[in-house]
Amino acid sequence: MSERVRLEVRDAVAYVTMVRMEKYNALDWEMLTALVAAARKIGRDKAVRAVILQGDGKAFCSGLDFPSFTKRPTLMVRGFLKLGIGSTNLFQEVAWCWRRLPVPVIAVLHGYCYGGGVQIALGADFRFTTPDCEFSILEAKWGLVPDMTGTVSLRELLPMDQAKLLTMTGRMFTGAEALALNLVTGVSADPLAEAERVAAEIKTRSPDSVASTKQLFQETWLASVRRAFSRERRIQLGLLLGKNQKIAVQANYKKERPLFLSRR
Repeated sequence: MSERVRLEVRDAVAYVTMVRMEKYNALDWEMLTALVAAARKIGRDKAVRAVILQGDGKAFCSGLDFPSFTKRPTLMVRGFLKLGIGSTNLFQEVAWCWRRLPVPVIAVLHGYCYGGGVQIALGADFRFTTPDCEFSILEAKWGLVPDMTGTVSLRELLPMDQAKLLTMTGRMFTGAEALALNLVTGVSADPLAEAERVAAEIKTRSPDSVASTKQLFQETWLASVRRAFSRERRIQLGLLLGKNQKIAVQANYKKERPLFLSRR
């Protein structure tokens, strides 16, 4: 869909690939806007059941391309302006847009995953990495903090002391270490195959149930018990009144493969 991002939909799975391999998929203005545009296009396609987010070449993403922004300072300023009535600016939206999608997003990590690349990966629902992929919350190297939604995504996965330690030091760590830290879902010699396996399994479930599960956990993970139970009741009632839930029940009784309708 652009010279920076390739979007392909195959068998109801949207493959979003960063294609700036000569720069290890570093994030310039064009890459940021293309990723956000890809997420928005996917969100409008009710036939899509899952997203696989990956990088072409030798890396997932090496983080923000600082030289490209220092040459175009007005773009840096524009990137910090909040988008419309939302809660994010462009730098934040490039990671948070994957949270907004009503389908699971699976990040496939290899080579290098630095800075903004880490935060984009943390915006996905699941992350599969090669054991030797090199990670770093690299903003410390530039005298900065992780400002592409890392404030929220890191707190969901790490104790505060570990988040502070990785952020203050900017130290490098491997995919295997990322698993031990709880930053990734799994480690595999072929993370793309693992991502496709998970996507295929999720596609056997009601798209309404999958979307609602994502919404429920994201809205209630840090909410009060009262709010969590309230959202749980409302979402479940909506599913019980939907056609895809009835299709799931009938298929289970008949031991048949369910033929779900498009996501509501």
